[in-house]
Amino acid sequence: MKQKINFIAILIGTFLSCLSASAQEKKPVDKRHYDVAAFLYPAYASDDPRLRPFWPSGIGEWETVMNMQDRYPGHYWNRKPLWGTINEADPAVMSMEIDQAAGHGVNVFIFDWYWYDGRPFMETTLDNGFLKAANNNKMKFYLMWANHDVVNTWDTRLNKYHEDNVIWTGKVDRDEFEKICKRNIGKYFKLPQYYKINGKPVFMIYDLPNLINGLGGLQQTIAALKWFRDETKKAGFPGLDLQFTMWSSNFNFSGFDANKGEKPKNAVLQQLGFTSATHYQFAHFINVNDDYLNILETVKKEWAKIDKEFDIPYYPHISIGWDNSPRTGKSAVVKNNTPQNFEKALRMARDYADAHPKQTPLITINSWNEWTETSYLQPDNVNGYGYLEAVKKVFLQQH
Repeated sequence: MKQKINFIAILIGTFLSCLSASAQEKKPVDKRHYDVAAFLYPAYASDDPRLRPFWPSGIGEWETVMNMQDRYPGHYWNRKPLWGTINEADPAVMSMEIDQAAGHGVNVFIFDWYWYDGRPFMETTLDNGFLKAANNNKMKFYLMWANHDVVNTWDTRLNKYHEDNVIWTGKVDRDEFEKICKRNIGKYFKLPQYYKINGKPVFMIYDLPNLINGLGGLQQTIAALKWFRDETKKAGFPGLDLQFTMWSSNFNFSGFDANKGEKPKNAVLQQLGFTSATHYQFAHFINVNDDYLNILETVKKEWAKIDKEFDIPYYPHISIGWDNSPRTGKSAVVKNNTPQNFEKALRMARDYADAHPKQTPLITINSWNEWTETSYLQPDNVNGYGYLEAVKKVFLQQH
């Protein structure tokens, strides 16, 4: 009898053990958190009078999107936003966008940020839209200072003449630079929504040569950026994560100082105080008039080169596409950049992040809304929500 009871106990124990093992097998594996950051171009606003000289109808650069077929009848580019010509500086609209972004795995917006003629430009989408949205606690944001010159590119009435007249310069002197930095530290860095790495506010600079030329040379720029880092520390932060916009990895610093010859780029970036890097667009370093899968192979090689030649962390960047024809009527065009192939690119970026576990798992995407460069996540009449769904599948569902 005792043996029979022991046998039954063993059977019960084995059965319970199997149940436990099965439960462990079915227990969901903890998914890794990724910071997926999409650049946001703030030109789709209706409340910024400084946009009127470029887009007089009052809806920002939606004007260029919506009148494309009027300017170029029968042109292949005929896209329409599923959300309509929304005013992104409206907090109710931005609240909807935040829900859509966060719900699909985009948890950071990188605002293209401009400063011309002694004051900010295109800032209403951030100030009136994002920062006044009731749900902005779902997202983080940081600034990319788009310090390039402004020519006639935005104005479709004039850009066809290919004139290089500079409307506003992106160059600033030291006094103007200090004014900009103090303002951003006080106005934005201190906000809880501002994106930080190890407590350090992230600030990205788009055009380093323009910065150097405006400040008067390489040594002057090293001094100015040291001042910026020191001011950030004085404001109570452990430091500044200064992010470099990588164009081609083949750049050099020759020509910025009296001493001629190529300067070691990795060492100079460190002297300047840059602590991380990413790209803004594939078009900056690749012939984009190609198939998307071919472009991805080149991107992989570029990442490997950056990994080898630079000591600062590189955060992998994925561009959705490139086609600037809404502004110009003709353009180099990325081909075969379907949502399915974009998903492959995102998996490539996720693999890069996983292969660099010591750095923050940050991935940047061009972009949330660059409609006139045909590189946007927002849904349209061609791909619907396809690109957003790709982000969701790779970074939220992770399968």
